[in-house]
Amino acid sequence: MQLDTPCLVIDADRLENNIRGMAERARRHNVALRPHIKTHKSVEIARMQLDAGACGITVAKVSEAEIMADAGIDDIFIAYPVIGPVKLERLTRLAQRCRRLIVGIDSLAGARALDEAARAAGLKLEVRMEVDIGFARTGIAREDALDLARAVSRMSGLDLTGIFAFKAMTLAGKPSLDLQAAGEEEGRLTVELANRIRADGIPLRDVSAGSTPTAAVIAAQPGITEIRPGTYVFNDMATVASGACQHADCAAGVLVTVVSSNGRDRLVVDGGCKTFSTDSQPGTPPLCLTGFGRVLQDEQLVLNRMTEEHGMMLVKPGAKKHEVGDQLLVIPNHICTTVNLHAQAVLIKDHREILRTIRIDARGCVT
Repeated sequence: MQLDTPCLVIDADRLENNIRGMAERARRHNVALRPHIKTHKSVEIARMQLDAGACGITVAKVSEAEIMADAGIDDIFIAYPVIGPVKLERLTRLAQRCRRLIVGIDSLAGARALDEAARAAGLKLEVRMEVDIGFARTGIAREDALDLARAVSRMSGLDLTGIFAFKAMTLAGKPSLDLQAAGEEEGRLTVELANRIRADGIPLRDVSAGSTPTAAVIAAQPGITEIRPGTYVFNDMATVASGACQHADCAAGVLVTVVSSNGRDRLVVDGGCKTFSTDSQPGTPPLCLTGFGRVLQDEQLVLNRMTEEHGMMLVKPGAKKHEVGDQLLVIPNHICTTVNLHAQAVLIKDHREILRTIRIDARGCVT
């Protein structure tokens, strides 16, 4: 049976291999694996990761945590500042039905609001402090981290148990493809800061770091207790270009159908920017990707332009002959944001056998 398109498809064997491989890597280095489910947003796949040995899961938003808790997953780290009275009320309700709920903080104002909400609900919330070690996103500056840790340790509604960081592929604050050096720097800076806080008398248990590109390096760094990769479950063209995986490790892609052709240098497929992510723009350092994804059937096709419902593919010299009605499988540059555009995925085996559909349970959960 031919699938209707556009359709998110997942290769069952590659998915299982990726899940098992990261779990084995964490065990080998005696660190906890707490995968970030923002990549797949699926209860079923989260359970596969837990069954393989993950200690719990990481989410970005309270709504993602609520979906996972509704399904019985009760060890959750919200690696994001939870700000605002509505979210804090939801958070305290969520904490009362989780075995372990950890919340990220990176500011005194955020910590105070969290402390007040916890005390009002009669709770003591476990928190981790996020530190900025070079990615320049969220996270308290390293030079201010000890002061914030001291303040939080005095709050009766909060229990500061660790710190966490995210540096991605940066080295000395700049984009880098040197995963070894980037991972070593990430581990060193995070552990040094944890030890400085401990030396001040604040007992930190968890030192959490590592994204998919640097997870293997981070896991081997002395003092790191936990890694939080996410993209590894599927991989994409960005992780391939980073050197963190091979094309054969890409477990998810989007199947599209050729709906139009000018007969010369352009094909149009039925997947545009409502189907594919426009994140990870082509030509952007350090990855310098070509197009918005890789067409598996023909590397001489480049998905180079998109509107809402149309994907325009450049037909380069030497391309195979493709007709209207042909189906093509595209591995996107960024699978995480692509998955969030789809309500479900089709699990396949051997590139053709359709096994079943998988719900993207937390699709659109951005609050």
